[in-house]
Amino acid sequence: MSRRLRGIGVPGRVPGRDEDRRGVIDAVDEQLISLLRANGRASYAELARQVGLSAPSVHERVGKLEASGVITGYRAVLDPAAVGLGVTALVGVIESDQVDDTGLEEALAALPSVEDCWRVAGSEGYVLKVRVADIPALEDTISALNRIRGVARTRTTVVLSTKWEGRRG
Repeated sequence: MSRRLRGIGVPGRVPGRDEDRRGVIDAVDEQLISLLRANGRASYAELARQVGLSAPSVHERVGKLEASGVITGYRAVLDPAAVGLGVTALVGVIESDQVDDTGLEEALAALPSVEDCWRVAGSEGYVLKVRVADIPALEDTISALNRIRGVARTRTTVVLSTKWEGRRG
């Protein structure tokens, strides 16, 4: 039995639009997605064992999920402090009245300390996750953000500790 994408935990899913673009997935695809979210390095043989299919069948299914845009990539998850990024902050960006979103987004993307960027509803137009080595580097990043054309001001929250980040599994 197959069904349209509904509540399977695929981040960024937009009902309607994504359903048309990505097509139909079944319970086995949902299981593969869950397994890959928990361990993106799992072998096709291991995935096959867990879903009860052959490795070639799993390889084909994962390839289709990638080609259709359901799976958008794989990445290594690092300990920020271990790579010299001991300070994490969430920075709200309040836009000026005359702002070109494309130019603003390109300028935000050009800052290496900006790890994630979300367009949000509310008084802030964007929320950024920033990772830097120390507080002086955070100050430099905030100054750079405030110099971007279209940024009226920023509001920064420094993360004291991370209890978990990114749901896996």
